[in-house]
Amino acid sequence: MTPRPRTIARKTPAQDRARATVDALLEATARILVKEGYDHASTNRIAAAAGVSVGSLYQYFPSKEALVAALIDRHMTAMTEMLEAKAIELAGAPLAVAIREAVRVMIAAHRIDPRLHRALVEQVPRLGRLQRIEQVETKSRVLVRAYLEAHKDEVRPTDLDMAAFLMAHTVEAITHGAVLHEPALLDGEALVDETTAMILRYVAKDEDSSPRGRGAGARPRRS
Repeated sequence: MTPRPRTIARKTPAQDRARATVDALLEATARILVKEGYDHASTNRIAAAAGVSVGSLYQYFPSKEALVAALIDRHMTAMTEMLEAKAIELAGAPLAVAIREAVRVMIAAHRIDPRLHRALVEQVPRLGRLQRIEQVETKSRVLVRAYLEAHKDEVRPTDLDMAAFLMAHTVEAITHGAVLHEPALLDGEALVDETTAMILRYVAKDEDSSPRGRGAGARPRRS
């Protein structure tokens, strides 16, 4: 049986020069993944693209699998931090505004580099990083649940755990599907508009809630 490659970094860089080396290696790994694919990547090619010796690479990473795993972790951490920052910003926002902005930030997170996101997601099962994906999904669900609890007078569902699960996973599935199959949908506002409208129809107690939010260009309600 072929031994499983090591996917854990050897050490964490402590000095600025070392951090710059690791950053260069991860950026080079990302470029090669996007342009040539995982199977064509190698530690020698990554080191050359980063402008460092392969010996320097091995000081920090035991294999290309460890480099890709570190890239996945960095990508997921950035997504989690973006979600947390947006949750704090929207804590007191009206339901329609909060949902639209939450949808927008999820799409923005996937829009940063959709080709890289796709390449990384394809390697998640191979590198045993499913737990990392699950952590991001769990964090998203927790943040949605906390918002719904604070605004429960505005929402229709009474089972907030169920509502948070459905909302978080629906938006994730839509944005993930766009990255993999319809990346052009990530541009413009159409995907934001339609996803927001769909979520609002499910969660809002007020059926006339506008996807764009009251006070943001929404039409006044007719009597």
